[in-house]
Amino acid sequence: MQETLKRNIKKVDIIKSLSQKTGYSKLISKKLFSDLIYLIIYSIKNTGNLNLKNFGSFNLINKLERIGRNPKTKKEFIISSRKSIKFTASKKLLEKLDKLI
Repeated sequence: MQETLKRNIKKVDIIKSLSQKTGYSKLISKKLFSDLIYLIIYSIKNTGNLNLKNFGSFNLINKLERIGRNPKTKKEFIISSRKSIKFTASKKLLEKLDKLI
């Protein structure tokens, strides 16, 4: 059985990779990445969703208030209602990921 490794990608890693692949400085790459994130958030705020062809879609969802529990102390508390972003990958992106694995 193959063991899967969980590795979180950091913003710094994305900026470094973008800088290496494009030849831009890290400062310009950081600005490009920040602008992309801002564009996604701004579009979702105004329209409620953002569809990027052959990549996926971002949708604004409302999460209801619920009861949470600290697993260590078993103490219950209320998690307030909030807005969140849901990402759904496109079929083409999923196919490309399947080929990599």
